[in-house]
Amino acid sequence: MTHNVFVFGTLKRGQPNFYLLEDAGNGLAVYLADGVTEEKFPVVIASSCNIPFMLPVAGKGKNVVGEIYKVDDSMLNRLDILERKAEILDRREINVVSNGCTITCWCYHLVNHKKELQELPTIDNYDTNGSHGLPYIPNSLETCDNFSDVQIPK
Repeated sequence: MTHNVFVFGTLKRGQPNFYLLEDAGNGLAVYLADGVTEEKFPVVIASSCNIPFMLPVAGKGKNVVGEIYKVDDSMLNRLDILERKAEILDRREINVVSNGCTITCWCYHLVNHKKELQELPTIDNYDTNGSHGLPYIPNSLETCDNFSDVQIPK
């Protein structure tokens, strides 16, 4: 089975975790198109690891620019591992507009986030080397254990 996935941060081409989508050992990932979220969402850079997070607050923030990939179950499972699905991020369906068409895609959102994160500057087109001055620390979701500054304890 295949799934559409929208990536907006470190998984985009030229970003630190893109290698995961390129590695056929992780499963199938086929680039379909660039896209932009139909609704606005806040994307903030947070944690001591400078991770870009999409907050599940539709209508706030900006329309987010990213890439759409068609992935198989194996790749989706690998992305869930990277994103620490259910522990840190949740995979939700959103609508993405590309070339005048609306495509429903899976996208990862920060779960149980602190409300203070909504006060941070938002970005619409992430780049680890962007003017924000907060470069991503590689492999941070897999190795960074302290997310107390972004999550509400359960």
